[in-house]
Amino acid sequence: MGGERPPPISTGGGADGGGAFAFISKGWREVRDTASADLRQMRARADRELEHLLTSASALAGPPLPPVAAGAPIAEVEFVRKRIQPKIMELRRQYSSMVHEGGWPPKAGASLRVDLSGITAIRNAIVAEGRLVRWKGHTGDERRKEWEVVSMIRSGLKEFERRSLSSDVLGGFRGRGEFVEKFKLSLKSLNKESHESKEVLPLDLTEILAYLVRQSGPFLDQLGIRRDLCDKIAETLYSKRNGRLMYYSHSADRSLIGNESMIDELDLRIARVLESTGHHTEESFWKDPAKYKSSDNRRHVAIVTTASLPWMTGTAINPLFRAAYLARSTKQKVTLVVPWLCKSDQELVYPNNMTFSSPEEQENYIRNWLHERLGFEANFKISFYPGKFSKERRSIIPAGDTSQFISSSEADIAILEEPEHLNWYHHGKRWTDKFKHVIGVVHTNYLEYIKREKNGAFQAFLVKHINNWVTRAYCHKVLRLSAATQDLPRSVICNVHGVNPKFLKVGEKVAADRECGQQTFSKGAYFLGKMVWAKGYRELIDLLSKHKSDLEGFDIDVYGNGEDSQAVHTAARKMNLRINFFKGRDHADCSLHGYKVFINPSVSDVLCTATAEALAMGKFVICADHPSNEFFKSFPNCLTYKTSEEFVARVKEAMASEPSPLTPEQRYSLSWEAATERFMEYSELDKVLNNRNGYYGQDGKRSKMRKIPLLPKLSDVVDGGLAFAHHCLTGNEILRLATGAIPGTRDYDKQQCMDLNLLPPQVQHPVYGW
Repeated sequence: MGGERPPPISTGGGADGGGAFAFISKGWREVRDTASADLRQMRARADRELEHLLTSASALAGPPLPPVAAGAPIAEVEFVRKRIQPKIMELRRQYSSMVHEGGWPPKAGASLRVDLSGITAIRNAIVAEGRLVRWKGHTGDERRKEWEVVSMIRSGLKEFERRSLSSDVLGGFRGRGEFVEKFKLSLKSLNKESHESKEVLPLDLTEILAYLVRQSGPFLDQLGIRRDLCDKIAETLYSKRNGRLMYYSHSADRSLIGNESMIDELDLRIARVLESTGHHTEESFWKDPAKYKSSDNRRHVAIVTTASLPWMTGTAINPLFRAAYLARSTKQKVTLVVPWLCKSDQELVYPNNMTFSSPEEQENYIRNWLHERLGFEANFKISFYPGKFSKERRSIIPAGDTSQFISSSEADIAILEEPEHLNWYHHGKRWTDKFKHVIGVVHTNYLEYIKREKNGAFQAFLVKHINNWVTRAYCHKVLRLSAATQDLPRSVICNVHGVNPKFLKVGEKVAADRECGQQTFSKGAYFLGKMVWAKGYRELIDLLSKHKSDLEGFDIDVYGNGEDSQAVHTAARKMNLRINFFKGRDHADCSLHGYKVFINPSVSDVLCTATAEALAMGKFVICADHPSNEFFKSFPNCLTYKTSEEFVARVKEAMASEPSPLTPEQRYSLSWEAATERFMEYSELDKVLNNRNGYYGQDGKRSKMRKIPLLPKLSDVVDGGLAFAHHCLTGNEILRLATGAIPGTRDYDKQQCMDLNLLPPQVQHPVYGW
């Protein structure tokens, strides 16, 4: 009988178990028909006992499931045909051999020897199929049908034991108990493995190491180990785990995995293990649970910057326009926080010896300047924090804790313009503790400036790591205007700046005049910028002096004021260059509209605002092929060069031709409307505003893992440790002075208290005792 073809499987239901195991009864009938007449009755009785045994395998596997209806699924039939039927046939062959060899019924006192490897194989096949069902994520009804293969082996084991006690066939040997106990142990292991699929296995060493490496990525980045390398190490370690399959008891957990990366799977694995231990935390070790709560269903955005009008610099102008355009939305209120300088510093910074006697006076100047350039009413608040001007750094350094000038009732979302600059000497409350979401916008390539100074390479090395330190400790997300800046933790590259609408109107007028056949440009080339060597003046003089003969007859007008004005004038006269110098003026001044070519050889800029303004006015722009100019390369009027010879060719080309008019798409991409859209997208501020209870991870993406509040926030602890260390170091006046801080900037001084109506620092932060 061992070599005959297996009987076909019936898929019909029946009271005797039907469905997938109907073929068993038919097989036994074939055995009885071929047996001898004198053994027919005995074999029939034994048949029934064994059939009860084989159809009772799930007696210990759990509560009974309803019988399978007629038309069982094909998957069940295929499973029985391929996995179960061969094992049943093997048991049938063993039984048939015992009968024909005279080993049945056994004699009294004989020991029953049955090979249970077939039963074990059946159990293993059923367990494997059960796991497959769980991974497929079938519904409850489908799962019952798939598991009918197991549930059919349910009702017979206890009946088999009861009947065997009085059975004449099985009553004569003592091995009966051994047989039943072995079979029950096999079923117990099946039941155990089925339930273990819902248990959470403990972490092994490779999983712990993988998670530690991943969470330490930003810290290792400080040591020069790239983040993509850290992720690859973590994935490699996690893939070496002990071959464990992770099972999830809830379909919601499975949906979190989906097709996400192995790193996301690791996060969920850690979360599930912690959940199984009962661990629960709502806040990290370092965080203050007291957070902003909206009272009028509107969010609040505070924009903090390092400069203010009338200083015509990018960090004064661009944050001002950002505040105006963000305030157009009804979803959020906006506050612009700018530095206040005492009169002695104002005289050093502001053009034409302009000074203000009060913050209110300067606020009026700022609003009037903005109103002249906008086509709408900007509804946002302006606040001031005390600052001091550093002649050596040529920048404004905050005095005291800048975050205290945003009240707790408005501390919701913070945008830090130049986050590294704001936090070099920040000694106050941590921004990410006070605000729910902190975005940094990098404006300046400080490393390029520092390299030009004495011992520049060493200073640049230190500043690079300090910038990494403070941006990681105080920001959730960092936007870099171009790849010219250093790579920073949690940063993405995107130009989130636009141009003054006034320049776009000039460009529209130029295009209209050209269509009417009027002359649009009456002048040649010019350059405009703060007159310091690092702003492109060194490169300009070098290019013109090297190719003086190639550019014979070429004149250029230069507009600018600055600390290096006298040195620049002297160098141009010494080399007898045809450069005409003028005092600095607003780029929107009517006297500049007639120029056709704007030349900007600077390689220290991150994203030159003057270049964007010149393109908006329909001019040619000649600039270096440099990461800072990547955004402008798509414009046909932008002519880039890599060598000094190419510079000469670009100048001749521009002087001999007319620029192309901007298309509506090109004009829109330069606008602040488009820049604000890019800012909302790349900073994920739109998602933060729309998801009031949502949490956005440090990489800027909405973290699926935050749905499980048990995920350990090791990176938060590391960030908090970095912020705490920075707070301690910046509290030491000796260390502050050694690293270039302005004396007395840990707190604001008496004059600033009077100007801003502040309580003295000794009153706000009293010290008791000797």
